[in-house]
Amino acid sequence: MEFRVLKYFLAVARHENISKAAESLNLTQPTLSRQIADLEDELGTPLLIRNKKRTTLTEAGMFLKARAEEIAALADKTVEQLSHADDLVEGDIYIGCGETEGMREVIRAIASLHQSCPRIRVHLTSGNAELVTDRLEKGLLDFALLCRSTPPMEYVYRKLSHEDVWGLFMRRDNPLAGRDGISASDLLTEPLIASKQAVESKEFDHWLGQPAEQLNIVATYNLAYNSAFLVEQGFGSMLGFAGLIPTGR
Repeated sequence: MEFRVLKYFLAVARHENISKAAESLNLTQPTLSRQIADLEDELGTPLLIRNKKRTTLTEAGMFLKARAEEIAALADKTVEQLSHADDLVEGDIYIGCGETEGMREVIRAIASLHQSCPRIRVHLTSGNAELVTDRLEKGLLDFALLCRSTPPMEYVYRKLSHEDVWGLFMRRDNPLAGRDGISASDLLTEPLIASKQAVESKEFDHWLGQPAEQLNIVATYNLAYNSAFLVEQGFGSMLGFAGLIPTGR
């Protein structure tokens, strides 16, 4: 499988039309069609659903598109880094970000670095630990900030001074809102919105005294911001890190 042909395939996926993709690649339509057909033969599976007005991806095509995009991003990153191999103060830095106020420490360091090296460009990728770790392992990130209770022994790491505190986000008319504090027993019947990662890693189990799955979890999230709208609409109360969601209204 040639990288050149993968880029051809990505062009077809992007334009959803072989003729338009061929034009963008400065190829003839028959040449591009033949290249894609050869790729399908090599992989032993159809990649495209060809219609007169629109070309869409099969399930195998969608899988290849995701992998091809990762390969293309890594290739671009490699070329960019090699082009600046003799210049350590210019280039791109790719950072994976967990949802935590601890990112303020990272951003302060980046801002200070950028003042002395203004030609550095920073690219942030936000996501949960699963997404960020996957991109880190594939070499698509230079470093990442992970929110986890145990150190990542498989990586060189540094612990930030910031410590996240779990809290319960709820509507003001929730009876629990008048409490001075929330205990594990208060959550036994409360409809909860929880981090999918935290539930699966049993982050809450010790404090709760029982598996989190046994609680009334009505929704899960991988990033907290959008799930706050569920709280706003009375869907449930959200377990999350303090400081991530505005609570002024």
